[in-house]
Amino acid sequence: MSSKVLIVDDEPNILMSLEFLLKKSGYQVFIARDGREALGIIDEEVPDIILLDVMMPEVDGYEVCQKVKNNAQTSHVKIIFLSAKTKKEDIDKGYEMGADLYITKPFSTRYLISQVDTFRNK
Repeated sequence: MSSKVLIVDDEPNILMSLEFLLKKSGYQVFIARDGREALGIIDEEVPDIILLDVMMPEVDGYEVCQKVKNNAQTSHVKIIFLSAKTKKEDIDKGYEMGADLYITKPFSTRYLISQVDTFRNK
């Protein structure tokens, strides 16, 4: 049974490359282009791990993270922020919202996959 990963980002190149890498690593991958779409997918297919951008239209990553972590059905889901917001207060806010990990862009895809693998095995 492969782990389910939801990638949430409004940048098409990031979505495509991460989807390719994660599928190649044996994950079942879901894609959302904004926070509202992500919340809809999470209701249908509770993922094991969410790769979540912060800055998105309508519903931002912080709000998605908070909703996932405050819901008894999804509070166990691991959330890894992938964000261009690199200030300490942005990173701190990510952890305050419940993130399990906060990775700043640009990031090493090898590092990201190793972190996803670590969470899958927990």
